Amino acid sequence: MNRWLRHPLVFLSLLAMWLLLNQSLAPGQVLLGAVLALGGAALAARLQPPRGRLRVAAIAQLLARVFADIVRSNIAVGRIVLGLGARRRTAGFLSIPLELRDPRGLAVLACIITATPGTSWARYDAARGILVIHVLDFVDEQAWIRTVKHGYERRLLEIFA
Repeated sequence: MNRWLRHPLVFLSLLAMWLLLNQSLAPGQVLLGAVLALGGAALAARLQPPRGRLRVAAIAQLLARVFADIVRSNIAVGRIVLGLGARRRTAGFLSIPLELRDPRGLAVLACIITATPGTSWARYDAARGILVIHVLDFVDEQAWIRTVKHGYERRLLEIFA
């Protein structure tokens, strides 16, 4: 059984999802769902992530920082959209050198930057380790570099070490 079904929870979850989506317990649906779930479980077995230690403290710190930055950015973008504040806004691109090379860490960083209002991931040069982001309210380049490197990258390096 273990050779054919290495991930029984994945199999059962996929089968249950299939049956719920089809709203049927007909034998044909159960059989089709079982075949699809078996294929999905076989694919999941090939996607073995690297084993590692779960760094709960670093993850909690990163989540708290991201949550605070998203709230702060929502307020700042809301002020820009509503035309509050007297100064003129300047958008721009910013290049940030990264030490982070782990693809999972880079994917998380891309999600963080893209989920934060007023910023977007523009490009990543893997050969040089340079991240280019677009910033809606580009005021202080060093502040943005500090935010990405010390606020996000440092904790991602710790999590994906």
